[in-house]
Amino acid sequence: MPNPRIEPLKKVLAIDPHDDVAWFGLGKAYMEDGNFEEAAKSLQQCITVKPTYSAAYFALAQSLQKLGRLDECRTICATGIDVSTKNGDAMVTKNLELLKSSLPA
Repeated sequence: MPNPRIEPLKKVLAIDPHDDVAWFGLGKAYMEDGNFEEAAKSLQQCITVKPTYSAAYFALAQSLQKLGRLDECRTICATGIDVSTKNGDAMVTKNLELLKSSLPA
């Protein structure tokens, strides 16, 4: 059964496609369902709408890792580390650094 949060979030985004919080929530809901392809699309849209959304970089990097898209994952980790450091989001920075260091060379 699909995550019950998905449809309401899609309705919000139909009204306001620039709602970064709804894009993030949709991406996380897809991640919970194991649908990492749709999660990555939603989280990429979140970052497009709000390029300073630190947590979205981490969730996107996790989704890309699950999809085996490791080069993209490394790039998002690097960008996310820059963004989260500028934002002062120490926990997100730490999580991105751990994820990046866990990727195979």
